[in-house]
Formats: sequence, structure tokens, C-alpha cells
Amino acid sequence: MAHAVISCLHANLAAFEAVLDDIDQQGIETITCLGDLVGYGPQPNEVVELVRERAIPTCQGCWDEDIIDGLNACECSYPSQLAERRGHLAHQWTAERMTDENKAFLASLPTSLRRDRLLFVHGSPNSQHEYLLPNMDAFAALERVETAGAETLFCGHTHQPYVRELRNGTIHVRLQNAGSHSAGEHELNLPMRRIVNAGSVGEPRHGSTSATYVIHNDATDEVEIKEVTYDVGRTCQAIVEAGLPPVFAWRLSHGFEYAEQAEDASHVCER
Repeated sequence: MAHAVISCLHANLAAFEAVLDDIDQQGIETITCLGDLVGYGPQPNEVVELVRERAIPTCQGCWDEDIIDGLNACECSYPSQLAERRGHLAHQWTAERMTDENKAFLASLPTSLRRDRLLFVHGSPNSQHEYLLPNMDAFAALERVETAGAETLFCGHTHQPYVRELRNGTIHVRLQNAGSHSAGEHELNLPMRRIVNAGSVGEPRHGSTSATYVIHNDATDEVEIKEVTYDVGRTCQAIVEAGLPPVFAWRLSHGFEYAEQAEDASHVCER
């Protein structure tokens, strides 16, 4: 009665294989992927082909979109000019090496998947590129879930795993419009909704090098965040040997987000 949710594989074959092994050992047969199969990592074709081989239902991530629609399709900004140059290099490197067949697969991916009351997206229901950060304004977070018609929203993109419950509450709204029958005080009764971020398989940025994913129990509705160790050195060596920016290997080996930080991370595209 359980299924696994994975996200942000980022062409890291060693991490992806380790997570699949962990899922298989628990006897979980149903997996949903929230996108970003490529980017940063040195094995884009191998990761995409393994997703296809396992027939894993997958949403299109921001990197997947950009490889198809062109660099900076999201018009996001970078935290620095140095980060922008690295992002352009990684995009070019990935686009040049991916097969036409695998690019066609990325192009075919939907922006969302739904299972009854569960909705699966990469960034948010609004965009693959919107960050649902754990400290996002509660009303805005609830709006993302409620307007999408979901009870639980599964997302990735931030590379930081979390479970956030938006509990039942009442909002008082006062409308002042003398010519309107709706003027006066109104109450909005809000149901309990939940956002579950699966973190990242291939590019963990939560302070640990372990790959993360989540398990959802369909019967009890419980969610468990899982961490899986893998051979980080194998991927770091492959990054350097591929000619990708060495800082990608450095931050992967530390579980960091950036070598430099943006003042406002809400609009930054994490390449």
C-alpha cells in the first residue's frame, strides 16, 4: 500500500541506482518521479534510459524543459555571474551529449501527475520553476494546494526535503464596499492540506550527502522521508573527468546548495 516519490535525479547514476535498490528492498513497486532527470551530473543519458526502462511515471522538471526549449526558458536569474557561466556550460554540455531519443522523452513529459487526492509536480502547480520553500507564507502555500484541487501536493525543485502540514483554520475577511451585498465580515474555513517535498536524489542540498526520497502510505496517508547513502566519490570523479565545473563535485561532496548564495532565493534557478 506504499509508493515512493523521487525527484531531482540530475544525471547522478550512482545515487539513482542506490535509491532504486532501497525502494526495491522494501518491496515498493510504485514510483513517481518529479522531474529534473538531467543537469549538473555526468550521466544524463544513462539516468533517462533507466527511468524509461523502469517505466516510472515522471513530471517534467525545469532542467528537462530547458534542454528541450532552450537555455533559460524560465527566464530565471542566477545568484552571480560566475554561477550563470557555470549554468550555461552545464546546459551546453548536457544538450550536446543527450541522444535525440532521450530528448524526445523529456519533451513528452507532463507538467503534473495526479492520483486521486494526490498531485505531483516539479516546482509548483503554477510552474516547474516556482520554489515552494518550507518557510513560504502559509496562506500562499495553502493557495497553491487548494487551487490545484489536491489534499497533498508532492514537489521537488528546492532539493530540501520536508513535510509541511497546513492545518485547519479560519480566516476573517472584512469587505468594505457600500454598494455591494457582500460587504461586511466573512469567514473562510480552510481544510487541512499538506506539501511534501521529496528533496533530491542526485543533488542533495540539505546539509547531507545522502540522497533523499519519500514514501507515502496510501492506507494511512503517512509520509516518511528516506535518506540513502551512495558512492558520492564515484559521481564526483565522473563530474571532473567529464569536464564539468569542479564546483559541482565539491558541493555534491558536502551537500551544499551554492558556493555563493543569492539574497532572494525565491526567483533563482538552481543550475
